[in-house]
Amino acid sequence: MSLAVEALRQGRFAEAETLCRGIVEEVPDHFHATHLLGLRAYEGGRLQEAQQLFERAVALDPRSPDAHGNLGAVYFDLQKFQDARACQEKAIALKPNCPITLTNLGNTLLNIGLGEQAIGLHERALRLRPDYADAFCNRGMAELMIGRSERAKESFDRALSFQPRHAEAIAGKGMVCIALRHYEEAEAALAAGLAIKPGSPRILAQRGRLNFDLHRLEQAAADFDAALAQSPRLELALRGKAQVNLLLGNTTQAIAAVKTLLEDNPRSDYAIVLLGACYANQGDVATALEHLDAALEITPDYADAIARKIFILDYWPEADFAVQQAARKSWWDAIGARLPQRTLPPRELDPDKRIVVGYVASEFRNHSAAFALLPVLRHHDHTRFEIVCYSCWPLQDEITGKFRPLADVWVDAAQLSDDELADRIQADKIDILIDVSGHTAGNRLPVFARKPAPIQVTGFGHATGTGLQTMDYVLADPVFIPQPARHLLAEKVHDLPCLITIDPILDVPPSELPMLRNGHVTFGVFNRIYKISDEAIRVWSKVMREVRGSKIIIKHGLLDDPLLRDGLVARFVAQGIAENKITCLGSTTRHEHLLAFAQVDISLDTFPQNGGISTWESLYAGVPVVAKLGNGSSARAGGSIVAAVGLDDWVAEDDDGYAAIACNYATQPARLAKLRADLPARIAASPAGNVELYAREVEAAYRRFWRDYCAGAAERGESG
Repeated sequence: MSLAVEALRQGRFAEAETLCRGIVEEVPDHFHATHLLGLRAYEGGRLQEAQQLFERAVALDPRSPDAHGNLGAVYFDLQKFQDARACQEKAIALKPNCPITLTNLGNTLLNIGLGEQAIGLHERALRLRPDYADAFCNRGMAELMIGRSERAKESFDRALSFQPRHAEAIAGKGMVCIALRHYEEAEAALAAGLAIKPGSPRILAQRGRLNFDLHRLEQAAADFDAALAQSPRLELALRGKAQVNLLLGNTTQAIAAVKTLLEDNPRSDYAIVLLGACYANQGDVATALEHLDAALEITPDYADAIARKIFILDYWPEADFAVQQAARKSWWDAIGARLPQRTLPPRELDPDKRIVVGYVASEFRNHSAAFALLPVLRHHDHTRFEIVCYSCWPLQDEITGKFRPLADVWVDAAQLSDDELADRIQADKIDILIDVSGHTAGNRLPVFARKPAPIQVTGFGHATGTGLQTMDYVLADPVFIPQPARHLLAEKVHDLPCLITIDPILDVPPSELPMLRNGHVTFGVFNRIYKISDEAIRVWSKVMREVRGSKIIIKHGLLDDPLLRDGLVARFVAQGIAENKITCLGSTTRHEHLLAFAQVDISLDTFPQNGGISTWESLYAGVPVVAKLGNGSSARAGGSIVAAVGLDDWVAEDDDGYAAIACNYATQPARLAKLRADLPARIAASPAGNVELYAREVEAAYRRFWRDYCAGAAERGESG
């Protein structure tokens, strides 16, 4: 044994292992040889072997703190956190003042959600060893995970003061920068960490997370795969792989990654949420909601779970206004209400001043909401309104280039933390702050919860209400949010001619009614496929059975995924529709997307989640849309748009009425052909389709909001 220890000390590892194996062959109960073999297996990354050897060592000497501590470290790396905790607590009971074991237990507690206790253990380790860089680094990780970014940065800096090439501390500073949206600094820190520890799976996974936040999905996927090649069950990498594949439409791969996570931790809240998102992608909204509720039972204030539930409830047939607004209120109660609100200095109360309007959006890019926002910004009267745009998406494209010149001030806000963005909004003296994103990806609702502007409004992108007590108005219309439901919203509803408008589509030539040449009716659904509910497929199938010879074209980018395409077709086949009656089209350019309406006679709106921009696009192509009014705002958008251009007779109150409209018009080719030719002009003549008039209505709303604010502030004696 002494020869083995000497060989180990001199770095002759293979010789040390050979000697120890020889000892164990002769003396199977030799504790020190078994323990040393466990160390060698652990250092060589052979975790299963290390587990067996350390378990054997613990059995041979139950009072060895080192054996318990090392077995705990193996369990930690195997992500068996409860087992790791038990071993580490036993080691500390046997040897209370071991800094290594104390900080290791802190890491374990952090992974089971006990952040405050974790910090306490790291600080115990530091009291015993004030220059312990690992403990400072681990404390920083715990502080970061519970949202104390500035404290975490200080801890990482302390670690680096004692050990300047501490790769994990350098990477930790990168993680702080990610949390604060300081992406360029984060990229430099992670690169520095990888220069010290090339191929570190944990740092690679963090770089993948950075690339994911920057929406560099292919690079993120490569980083997560590289991390998993070395550490196949690394949580952060598996989580990232699932998230990337969800966005790329690779649902099968996303499910595989999530199931691996759940094998290791069946109560992983984020794995359960991601599995719910996989079900949502396949159109199984009920199962998706079950998973989100299960995650919220584990972690009631889990922001991502609440946000996804809000979004997915819009697709659930049973979710009425009350259910939808209750979910939004849960976000406010769990997240928004905990954020400190700003105290705004008094300002000049001139009701006729040039109003400073700030638009906060992640949609100044190729996004459906951009098409609703562009005409408003393009037609703003800059003599009466100063327009400041806060662009919150990390990538820019040709659509961004159309928005930039429309702003008096353009702020790239993607790399500003919530507090920094709130500071900038206050410094810009914004009078009316507009939220475009609602509860969708890239939103900055935590900024609106801080109330950095006196008047806050949500609209254009996801105007279904936010639940924020700091949001004053929502821009909608009487169809989208009817009077009987308005008391349920946190915001006051202001009516526009229509929920949204878009610029006239002029680059797509008029097309002949397809049924005149085809001899049959072709229905079209050019919407996101996760809007296609079983209820909608049942009604559409009923229509197709009644309209003999009819076919349907369904178009969405996710239909490039064979799993989703085959699953969708199977849902129609289950309703008695032959597979050859269904055409699935995948991703194309927007121009090609618009040209594809030339193949469609009648568009069928999805429900309960309706189309928005897709409805406008269909109408501009001359293709009328059958719509149905549902029980929640998201189930009334199609009816709002269709009615706003004068097609009230295309809006149904129920499933039977919806089917009757489709079947009735399918037998009237002459009427459809005339409507196809007339629709663009009818849209232009309507208050909803006349974009200049629409923009004036938006500005009139802003002026009214400002005058009401001035009057109220004057009554309260708040003039500056």
